Amino acid sequence: MMFVSIIFLVLVTHVGSVMPTEELKPKNIFLLAGQSNMAGRGGIYNDTKTNLHKWDGKVPPQCTPTPKILTLSLNKTWEIAREPLHKEIDNLKTCGVGPGMPFSNQILAKHPDFGVIGLVPCAVGGTKIEKWQKGTTLYNQLVDRARAARQCTSCNIRALLWYQGESDCGERDSRLYMGRLEKFFNNLRHDLDSPYLPILLVVISAGEGNFLRNVRDAQLNINLKNVVRVDAMGLTLLPDHLHLDTKSAVRIGQKLADDFLLSQEVIKPNRSPKFNNLNK
Repeated sequence: MMFVSIIFLVLVTHVGSVMPTEELKPKNIFLLAGQSNMAGRGGIYNDTKTNLHKWDGKVPPQCTPTPKILTLSLNKTWEIAREPLHKEIDNLKTCGVGPGMPFSNQILAKHPDFGVIGLVPCAVGGTKIEKWQKGTTLYNQLVDRARAARQCTSCNIRALLWYQGESDCGERDSRLYMGRLEKFFNNLRHDLDSPYLPILLVVISAGEGNFLRNVRDAQLNINLKNVVRVDAMGLTLLPDHLHLDTKSAVRIGQKLADDFLLSQEVIKPNRSPKFNNLNK
């Protein structure tokens, strides 16, 4: 009898550990795309002994896991979201803390009845905007994962969070950036049957090249409706002068959440939310 009881206890414990991800389905879906600062590099350092990049493993309280924040795994199943959020998607790089978890926790902190959030990680470090054009591997993966995420009847894609452009700061790429970005956004909205999909666009603060200003100007002046801009200028970077540290990744995530919630009061098909600056 004792042996049977032990087996029963083990089975109950095992079932209890997996039930949350099996039972919960997200209500509000957010697509996370772009390059390394969206994938997350907070807490990344160079190990001088191995000369390899490593994550320090420090998870700030704003990134605390909860059953109310799920992530779509590489195999397209819903799991409780944890840092590093992009470790399966941006798997050729070392991932750390990014904006996704603080974004979600900030929404839930301000609106506890918001509903379960489903994050869809798609960002890949070092990718130019041309790598996100329709027909490319990254674009196809983004659309495929977005469609898979909204399969449940209650699921609704609420916005795309986009943080990209650092790799487009060369002379030619920066000149072409605005046209490529607008084309990408238009194609994505069309292919997701969501012509007014809200886009939360981070205006970059650093880049690999001498034409950062051109990319920033393109992001600040993009001529599309329902685009909320959040400027990352002034946030603290890692020693590489390119990636946000953990504190800044948390701050940009929270600001994206605040501006998303604010934008929902004004977003209409014929209106565009105001530009929002982190330095205000």
